[in-house]
Amino acid sequence: MSDFKYPHLFTPVQAGGTLFRNRIFAAPMGASYLDSDGFLMPEVGAFYERKALGGAASVCISGGGVSKRGMAYGGGMLEYNNHRGFAFYNYVTNAISRHGCVAALELQHGGYHATRTGDLGMQMYGPMETDYKGYHCLPMTEEIIQETIDDFVRGAQYAKSAGFGMVTIHGGHGWLLHQFMSPLQNQRNDRWGGSLENRLRLTREICKAIKKNVPGMVIELRISGSEGTPDGYDIDEGIRIAQGLDGYADIIHVSAGAGVFTVTHPSFFQPDGMNVKYAAAIKPYIHQSKVATVGALSDPAYLEEIIASGQADIVEMARGLTCDPDLPNKARTGRTHDIDTCLRCNHCFSEVMAAGQFVCSLNPQVGREEEYSTQPLPAKPQNVVVIGGGIAGMQAAITAAKRGHSVKLYEKSDRLGGVLLCEEKVPFKKHLAEYIEKQIRRLGDFGVEVHKGTTLTPAEAEALGADVIIAAIGGKAAMPPIPGIEKTIPVTEAYENPEKLGKKVLVIGGGMAGTELAIYLNELGRESAVAEMADKLNFATNTCHASAVNEQLTARGISVYTGAKVIAVKDGCVECETADGVITLEADSVVNALGRTPLQEEASAYALCAPIFYPIGDCLAVKNIYEANRLGYNVAMDIGK
Repeated sequence: MSDFKYPHLFTPVQAGGTLFRNRIFAAPMGASYLDSDGFLMPEVGAFYERKALGGAASVCISGGGVSKRGMAYGGGMLEYNNHRGFAFYNYVTNAISRHGCVAALELQHGGYHATRTGDLGMQMYGPMETDYKGYHCLPMTEEIIQETIDDFVRGAQYAKSAGFGMVTIHGGHGWLLHQFMSPLQNQRNDRWGGSLENRLRLTREICKAIKKNVPGMVIELRISGSEGTPDGYDIDEGIRIAQGLDGYADIIHVSAGAGVFTVTHPSFFQPDGMNVKYAAAIKPYIHQSKVATVGALSDPAYLEEIIASGQADIVEMARGLTCDPDLPNKARTGRTHDIDTCLRCNHCFSEVMAAGQFVCSLNPQVGREEEYSTQPLPAKPQNVVVIGGGIAGMQAAITAAKRGHSVKLYEKSDRLGGVLLCEEKVPFKKHLAEYIEKQIRRLGDFGVEVHKGTTLTPAEAEALGADVIIAAIGGKAAMPPIPGIEKTIPVTEAYENPEKLGKKVLVIGGGMAGTELAIYLNELGRESAVAEMADKLNFATNTCHASAVNEQLTARGISVYTGAKVIAVKDGCVECETADGVITLEADSVVNALGRTPLQEEASAYALCAPIFYPIGDCLAVKNIYEANRLGYNVAMDIGK
């Protein structure tokens, strides 16, 4: 097709004797859905299969620990002699490969990050003797190094017998092989350390042994092009490492970072494709292996540019294909306008770490793929009225309309998007603004009758004769009984009109809305600070995003006062009660980011206006965009059952 929009992206690529149907790979993502015996549950298979169904050329399962000596936090251990574990992997590879996609298994060893090994009372080993998180790690002996090589081979053999077509050897992000490669972490004086040749020896021997003993298995090797720390190696050493591994692996997968979460998993404060530069720098020096890049990628036009310009041969995504697993097929068939771009809010990683659950702020099906794949259409279409055009209301209206219901949406303001509209000018929230625009377009695409600038009273709602009413009317700014609180500026207004704020701004409330506002104001040249009553900032369960926010606050020199309870807001200052007494914080403007109060009574007024009633979103309980989308989607799926 001469008019094919992304010809380079969708040209097949050959590596290790295997032909991959395009250049889009699903990067490793680990799973924590475990049964009582510690085995992965079948539902996990649907999570990986969904990416294959969406058009990815390869899908990688993370967490294949090769040795009991190297079990890291959250990582599974390959149970070589256990039929149940093998049967699960075989089930997943069949689910992936039946869609023309290559199934890959990540093989890893934690080295001195093997905290699970330490928790079980076993000795931890790495290249050098060191202490890590309360554990004492010993240097690997010749015997243990050889056992480790054999463990990787056995892992690759296990993978092949289970139906995997590729193994991804984790040699980056601070894991064992990276520890051996790093001049900072490996200062041994034997044949396994010191010189670059020696530091690469373990990884080379593993690749050679797998090629010899597991013929036909594609070997992908993930490395860090830069360690991303002040005292770690940068791209110059990354190039030398990649050159030394050229040809040993079929694909050199260039990531970045050595235990720095915001480098390995870029947040929305960082630019799209922030780590592509490392693959681009390495690519000219690689002549036998293919080069892959990863990190904050979602835009097909950018992916095409990466391949077309020779910065990499393959592009990999983890969060991008979780948010929209149909990204490859949508891009290939010219539906780029319908791609949901990952916000990089890191809610997905935080929930996996905290609760063992796959979730996504924008994609309500994540973690429930098997359940939703078999949802029948409603037996009888219903007349549905949605009151409120924020995130929850729009999601409910779109989902109900897609399922064949007749839907009317009423929004009291003249714009759709709800409270999050206030952030549409924030540069690091650009993908959120794009998402809202896509949802508005989908309302039209699926025939939702939208009434803006309309306040629907309970009597008017009842008169519509709807079968179902969904109240998504949101919340209002919390106004605790603090003297002078009326002098504060609502956080939404501060986002919308930052030019009206003074030079020195104090944000009271250390949740996400407040801290992100302080960062935004700092970008605009304001001197911002945050006061929080609790002894630490409040990020709820999103601990991964917290690391990105804290990093920004520190880097920008934004003052944070925790354990500071606001007791009075006065002209030009705020008085706070602390453990050391009352302090006065001066400010030209004070912003109220103390949260929101759900409009529960207002929502309850619609409860008897239709046979079926659902309150969703902030009027039920003020939470986050994930909860808004999850509830909006699921109540709409329930209609007509």
